[in-house]
Amino acid sequence: MRFHFALTLQALWTGVCQAAMQHYPAAWGHYDVCKSQIFSDEGLTWDYMACQPEAADMTQYLKVTLDPPNITCGDPPETYCALENPYMCNNECDATTEELAHPPELMFDIEGRNPTTFWQSTSWKKYPKALLVNITLSWNKTIELTDDIVLTFESGRPEQMVLEKSLDYGRTWQPYQFYATDCLDAFTMEPKTVQDLTQHTLLDIICTEDYSRGYVWKYDKTVRFEIKDRFALFAGPRLHNMASLYGQLDTTKNLRDFFTITDLRIRLLRPATGATMVDENNLSRYFYAISDIKVQGRCKCNLHANSCVYDKEKLSCECEHNTTGPDCGRCKKNYQGRAWSAGSYLPIPKGTANICIPNNIGPVIRPNVSSLGVANRKEARVCDNELLRCQNGGVCVNNVRCSCPSDYSGLLCEKPRCESELGGCGGPNSGQAPLTPPSSPRLLLLLLLLGSALRREASCWPAVL
Repeated sequence: MRFHFALTLQALWTGVCQAAMQHYPAAWGHYDVCKSQIFSDEGLTWDYMACQPEAADMTQYLKVTLDPPNITCGDPPETYCALENPYMCNNECDATTEELAHPPELMFDIEGRNPTTFWQSTSWKKYPKALLVNITLSWNKTIELTDDIVLTFESGRPEQMVLEKSLDYGRTWQPYQFYATDCLDAFTMEPKTVQDLTQHTLLDIICTEDYSRGYVWKYDKTVRFEIKDRFALFAGPRLHNMASLYGQLDTTKNLRDFFTITDLRIRLLRPATGATMVDENNLSRYFYAISDIKVQGRCKCNLHANSCVYDKEKLSCECEHNTTGPDCGRCKKNYQGRAWSAGSYLPIPKGTANICIPNNIGPVIRPNVSSLGVANRKEARVCDNELLRCQNGGVCVNNVRCSCPSDYSGLLCEKPRCESELGGCGGPNSGQAPLTPPSSPRLLLLLLLLGSALRREASCWPAVL
């Protein structure tokens, strides 16, 4: 009886653990706290950590632009036929009637209504001239993508389409992915899927045929750009090894930039035709219609903020760590004691805050005893046990320098030494396998002896007024 009870408890516990593990990736890890107060030998002090805002539905904060501007149906009113049934022509679009209008905003409203709401283009009435539409989504803010981009088409999925991104507010564009029923014919590219990618080819731009085949079937309405499948190349199939992904994002700028955008552009190049010849006698069958666009992400705050506010139609980070700017991309005035640096995900789990430090926290007397026994030099305070705490296990020596563990360097021991080595922190010769502060007893003993010697030396210095 006890044995069966134990098995039942074990099964329940396993189920809870698995549920927790599967939920964990949806939250995209931790890093939700920028600082916390802790008790140390010197009393209550601040402990600073890398932090970032929670992921959210970013379509709430965008501006949508269509090109050409008059591409939306309804002006003048138009009647459409169903693609799969050319004799079913009872769908009307009229911009002057709310129930019959299909403006762009309906791509971002709440789904689940009946009937479904959607944006719709004019029909392909100028065939054989291409029916081209650009849909641009702009945030006026740098965004980090955290989940798949999903487009849901109310009409058949387009036979040719390109998803593009911008990192400079729409001044320049790069392709994210090509979509076609025939990649070779449309873009002279071999067809591939995200499953063909590896860690080494993750940044490759591919053309896929997975989202262009078929039309108007119940489960064939979505087009995806697979973010999580790309994450899984480092974090594992269920994204439960986020530490590996964070480490790669931290040390590989091109990878981090790949998932970062300020704008997205959907280029619709050819509507669904039902895999048949275009019926020139009934061109009202061919058009684009999108019922939903999902873009999940977070404000990019360079790991210096855990919240992002939307005010006066603009997103901005609520910066911590003495940083400022829309992306917390510079140090505040009077806090430029060292060059600004983004926070770091490493070491897991708290990361490194890389706070901006004051220009000069008052002069601190450091005795420099001359042959006459008189101190004659002043130096600025570099570290203390409150605002300017040495990081990653470093020890503050007389407020003028941090004694850093062997794996770290920098003014406050904030930089992994492997960053300057060949291959970076992910390389085989990085010398920093666990990416955590070293805990060698020999090193700790050495630091203790060093601190003790410095205290004894300080007690021998003459008092300075």
